[in-house]
Parts: sequence; C-alpha cells; structure tokens
Amino acid sequence: MTDAELVAEARTAAQHAYAPFSRFRVGAVAVAADGTRYTGANVENSAYGSGICAEGSAITRAVSAGVRSIDTIAVACIDATEAGYPCGNCRQLMVEFDVKRVVVDAPDGYRVHTLAELIPFGFKLR
Repeated sequence: MTDAELVAEARTAAQHAYAPFSRFRVGAVAVAADGTRYTGANVENSAYGSGICAEGSAITRAVSAGVRSIDTIAVACIDATEAGYPCGNCRQLMVEFDVKRVVVDAPDGYRVHTLAELIPFGFKLR
C-alpha cells in the first residue's frame, strides 16, 4: 500500500471520530510489520484528560491483536488547515512499539518522517 493510500485510509478513519467538543476529527492507521493495517479515530470525553488520540486508538487495536512492532503510522486531521502532527504522548507510545515511519497528511500532500525526527530522545525501559 502506498503512503497516499494510507493517508486516504486515515482520512476515512477520521470520519468516525467522536469529537463533539473540539470538532477536530483525526484518523490514523497503524501498519504492523507483516503489513496488517489497524485504523483508529480520536474519541473525546467531557473529562478532557480521558480522551483518546487516533494514533493511540490504532496502536491499541494493533497491540490488542498481538502486534508488538509497528512499521508505519499514518495520521490525518480532516478539519485542520495545516499538517496535524502526533502529540508528545502518541510519539512516546510509538517509541514503545518501534514505529519506523510516520506519514502526516497536510494540505499540500503528505510528509514522511522517521520517528527519530519527531522524538529524538524517546526512551524505552526494555
């Protein structure tokens, strides 16, 4: 699957977001090392800290299926006017599962980054 197709799948996932407070819908796709794809969308909650990011949602689906290494995360914010990058918590979560590439949707196309570019000093305990 191409990066453009992954971004399109992330945009589709964002349509399922539950974002009644921010109206900022985000979708993500986690691609396991074997190529299996897991989608996720952000889920807000009136107790703001209880919300779930799209990236975390997709990674959680993958991990729940037994995945421990994720090759790529694609993320799309369909209500954004600029590229929507993963938050710090999601970046650290990506470190935990060895994400190699992060594909970010942007108004002018998409951008591809290594996780090391986005979180150069992420830490692992194992």
